[in-house]
Amino acid sequence: MPDNPDIRALRSLLFVPGSRADMIAKVGRSGPDGVVLDLEDAVAAADKDTARDTVVEALDTLELPASTLVLVRVNVPGSPWFADDVAAVAATRAAGVVLPKLERTDQLADLQRLFVAHGRDAADPAVVVAGLETALGVADSRELLAAGAAMGVIAAYFGAEDYIADMGGRRTAEGTEVLYARSRVALAARLAGLAALDQVVVAVHDDAAFLADAEQARALGYPGKICLHPEQVALANRVFTPSAEEIAHARAVLAASVDGVGLLNGEMIDDVHVRMARATLARAGEPTPS
Repeated sequence: MPDNPDIRALRSLLFVPGSRADMIAKVGRSGPDGVVLDLEDAVAAADKDTARDTVVEALDTLELPASTLVLVRVNVPGSPWFADDVAAVAATRAAGVVLPKLERTDQLADLQRLFVAHGRDAADPAVVVAGLETALGVADSRELLAAGAAMGVIAAYFGAEDYIADMGGRRTAEGTEVLYARSRVALAARLAGLAALDQVVVAVHDDAAFLADAEQARALGYPGKICLHPEQVALANRVFTPSAEEIAHARAVLAASVDGVGLLNGEMIDDVHVRMARATLARAGEPTPS
C-alpha cells in the first residue's frame, strides 16, 4: 500500500468550541497538525446559529501556519443546522469539514453537492474527516471509507463516547468495551489508504492517561489522535512522531538488509522488518532508499 502523506501529517487534531472566539484565536499556539472549530457537540442547541457566525468571523482573521489543516465540524446530516453549516463553511477559507456520525455514503454525496451549490469547484471536493461513532458507522466502516476515499474523505476518527452510548454500554478506564470498534476503524482506514484519528481522552489534564491511551492507539495502528485541550497536542505529537532511537533502529534495519535477509544484534531481519523500518522513516519525514 503506498504511503499517504495525509496519514503522516495528522498526529494531532485539536477541537475547539465554535462558540468561543477567545479560544479560537489561540488555537494555533500549541502547534497542532490540524484544528477543528466545532459546531456540533461543543455547542448547545440554543447557541448553534450564533456559534456559526462566530466561526465564520474567526476564520477571516485566524493566523496559522500554512501546513495546519483547518476544518469545521458541522452538525449531523439531517439536523436543522446541517445545510446552513455547510453553506457557511463553503464561503470561508476552511479546507472542509468534519462530518460527525457518518453512516451512509449518500451523506457524503449530499455534503459535496451542498459545497458545489455554494461555490465550491466540483473538480475540487471539500476535505472531509469522517466521524465513525455509531454502531452502524463502525459496523460499515470498511465500505464507508472505501467509498469515501473518492468523495473527499482524507481521514476518519473513532468516537468512543458516542459509540458506547449508541451501544447502550458503559465506558470504563480499561476501555475493553471499545477495543473491537477502535481496532475496526483503524483497520478500515488503513485499507482505504486514509488517516485514522483515535478516540478522545476526556480527562484533559491527566497527561499520564492521555499518554497511555495514545501509546495503545499507536500500537493498534493509529497515526494520530483527537485532542480536546492544547496541553494534549504536544503529547500526541510526541507519541506519534518516531523517536531518535526508533529512527536509528530503522536505519540500522535497512542497512542490515541491504543484501536481503540479514542479522541485527543477533536477530534475523527479513522483509516485514524492512517494511516497518520504511514506515518509521516515512512517519519521520525521512527519505528511504529504494
